[in-house]
Amino acid sequence: MPQANSVLFDRDKVQEDINAPLLDALEKYKENPCTGFHIPGHNRGRGVLGRFEDLIGRDALLLDTTDEFDGLGTLHPATGAIADAMQLASIAYNSKKTFFITSGSTISNLAIAFGVISPNDEIIVARNSHRSVITGTMLSGANATWLMPKLLDDWSIFGAIEANELERQLDLKPNAKFVWVVNPTYEGMVSDIKKMAEICKKHNVPLIVDEAHGSLWNYSDELPTSALELGADAVVHSLHKTGGSMTQSSMLHIAKNSKLDVHKIEHALKLLHTTSPSILLLASLDAARAYLGSKQGQVLIKSAIENAKYFRAEAKKIKNLSVLGEEDNVKFDVTKIFIKMNGLSGKRLETILELDFNIEIESASDEGILILSNIGNTRAEFEYLLRALSEISRREYPDICHLEGKKYMPLMEPVTVMSPREAYFAPKKLVKIEEAVGKISAEVIALCPPGISVLLPGEIIHKEHLPYLSDYSEIEVIEE
Repeated sequence: MPQANSVLFDRDKVQEDINAPLLDALEKYKENPCTGFHIPGHNRGRGVLGRFEDLIGRDALLLDTTDEFDGLGTLHPATGAIADAMQLASIAYNSKKTFFITSGSTISNLAIAFGVISPNDEIIVARNSHRSVITGTMLSGANATWLMPKLLDDWSIFGAIEANELERQLDLKPNAKFVWVVNPTYEGMVSDIKKMAEICKKHNVPLIVDEAHGSLWNYSDELPTSALELGADAVVHSLHKTGGSMTQSSMLHIAKNSKLDVHKIEHALKLLHTTSPSILLLASLDAARAYLGSKQGQVLIKSAIENAKYFRAEAKKIKNLSVLGEEDNVKFDVTKIFIKMNGLSGKRLETILELDFNIEIESASDEGILILSNIGNTRAEFEYLLRALSEISRREYPDICHLEGKKYMPLMEPVTVMSPREAYFAPKKLVKIEEAVGKISAEVIALCPPGISVLLPGEIIHKEHLPYLSDYSEIEVIEE
């Protein structure tokens, strides 16, 4: 098995002037520690369990602080090195304003909803959106019309949203205040955002794009074009997913020609964001932005793309293995690779890879598995994965997961009888799953990953939902 931490070059030998103001401030803080009587209480690691310190390292604890202290600046309002880092990110992504987020893209989505939607506003939202988008509509009191993406039945996943369907929905909802879509999908399917933006402009409504899984797009011509360049009004990027920043770190961009009120969104962030943002997470965003735009970062992005192309070509040679790609008449991000193997469910294939080959993949669905070609992966790792898949294809593995009758990815068009907010606050009761068919859901059921909702408050529960709910013994429904 290849070493997971092997790199493409010796980073210590590569000399490059990289401008990262928050990293500079954090290095200065490390080199000139003061006597502190403030949060966090462990005081540079002196008050933590020794085993924990040994596990994560002394430096990580030394640098674990928040804003407002030691000349690092503040997040709300943005000042000092934090403000400088956010400005450089805005330049890199060609936005009017870029915000750093330390609570994941969930907070970005909630802030958009809370900042621009008024109660009872009509909005059009992609049904394959992350649960945080749905939560945002519930908090704001919006009346959502669901925009259903194309279903790729052979692969049991959601595909792109068709621009013609968006226009049809806008014609049916002339009072819609804005449109909210996800692009790419979790599995990398890409919609025609340029055409969708043109349609939204014709109807004079803003377009919000949850581009959480597309944070590399701005840095390579070989990847799809970011919605920021195609006419979207706001774009969310989860840099921690593919951009190299630390888990929970994210960016929210407001486009240069956006119809949205930046100040309202900023105010919403102040209300929703943590008041103790981690400097480590903020600095990781500064580092990721600087690194992706550097010569070193460009080498890694190019490598991720080439590794993905290599894997796709070689995987097609393996018996019983299929790779979602051009022949399926879809547009996609090449670094997100969805495969399936005849005779095995995706969940079973995932289990075999993990238990027999010590390989962890991103996720599994009914039909296949999702593999990410990341900037931290090496060619040797992909060669090992190909050998593992080739060996699996030659063996006789029983498909126990299919025998269990459990499903892992929702693909049903909902029947909505109440708004999510109305249903969430309505009187409710718990019923056993087998007794829930025909009743109205009162809770959000979303599998993570990918965070797409199986059921939302206000939707009728059908027998087709039951395989997705096998982990639940009870569910909340509206009292009759």
